[in-house]
Amino acid sequence: MYKIGLVGLKTSIEQILDLAEEYKHELEFISLPYVKTEEVENLVQETTSYVHAWLFTGPLPYEIAKKTVRTDKIMVHVPATESGLYKSFLEMIYEQGKMIEQLSIDTMSTNNISEEALSQLNMNIPKIYTKAFEVDVDPNELLHFHLNLWNEGKIEGALSCFPSVCEALREKGIPAYRMSMSKMEIRQTLRILVEKVKAAYFKDTQIGVEIIEVEYFNRVAEEMKTPYHLQYLELRLKEMLIQLGEKINGSVSEKGNGRYMIFSSRGAIERELPTLEDTVQKLAFEADTTVAVGIGFGETAYSAEINAFRAIQHSKEMKKREIVMVQDDGKIVESPGKKQELQFSSRTQNEILIEKLKKGNISVKTYKKIAALIQKMGWSDFTTKELATHLEMTERNVRRIVTDMCEVDLAQCVGKEAYATRGRPSKIYRLL
Repeated sequence: MYKIGLVGLKTSIEQILDLAEEYKHELEFISLPYVKTEEVENLVQETTSYVHAWLFTGPLPYEIAKKTVRTDKIMVHVPATESGLYKSFLEMIYEQGKMIEQLSIDTMSTNNISEEALSQLNMNIPKIYTKAFEVDVDPNELLHFHLNLWNEGKIEGALSCFPSVCEALREKGIPAYRMSMSKMEIRQTLRILVEKVKAAYFKDTQIGVEIIEVEYFNRVAEEMKTPYHLQYLELRLKEMLIQLGEKINGSVSEKGNGRYMIFSSRGAIERELPTLEDTVQKLAFEADTTVAVGIGFGETAYSAEINAFRAIQHSKEMKKREIVMVQDDGKIVESPGKKQELQFSSRTQNEILIEKLKKGNISVKTYKKIAALIQKMGWSDFTTKELATHLEMTERNVRRIVTDMCEVDLAQCVGKEAYATRGRPSKIYRLL
């Protein structure tokens, strides 16, 4: 059974738990209520080791957790939609016994739906004063926003995302209502959560294959003083790999000439990437040579093994011999789990792109890798020197590839970068 960390205000958590009864055989909800938003970060960090996914009662705690906590676990939140705003607006009209013609609303800057939502109603739209806020906002700032408008006679009521703001306004006699989630929004979010959890489960149980190759093994063997020294080395290497296999509940097999293969599950392999990295460093140190690693995932052992062979071939083409992963959909991941991780596809169904790449004699993999790097770095334009540095290629080779891309309208030269020192200015390019 999957454990779900349920983060939010106590009243919101209770509202979700009432509607989550139908999922009690699939999901176990762990209530993590907070009073102040500052508590969200600690709540998530303290419980991340024993929950499989997170459900946040609204966009505010979700954005805080997303911004402050690094996790690869599923994170879902109940969205703030028109229905929540309509509910609180109708509640205000009903309790006040009149149509509200001037209104103040505070809303997250990432989800400002107030004016658009009210404009869809077939009625006279009230005069709206909106305060968009970020995740680190001080509730007192929002309180003063509403309070100042009330004191100036500009509003007849207020809608807020913060219960504390509503309570403080009501104490001063101001009609204030909290924009809360509707049952429809909760049910839809629970369905999305279940679908994501099931998808994660099937992904987690895919077959995974690690191919680890101690390179130039024949040279290493020749440098051994006696056959016994080589056998002792092989025993030490095998021991390290068995320890890795035990860590990921995998089956280790020796393929000869310094190559080993470990079968396990995708989830176990992805969780123990730091252990694999540590083992590779020990193997390289022990054998005094480079070690290439390829990881493949697939629905069957055969497809996972094929992807692992593709991955290790890709690893051996890299200067630094980083770990390379090929997923079941063909996506290539270089240096998985690291800061410099780069994901790109080696496939495309875009016929126009295929024709251009064929005409320019450029591989799909090369083009996709360049495009993925530019997107990751956030470059609007680039130089061949910048690309060469990050791609571990010679600038001459990169210049040839970019020139070919320009000839088939996949990139264009948009200017030159002049230097203070002597030398030819670098051309500046942009992807099309």
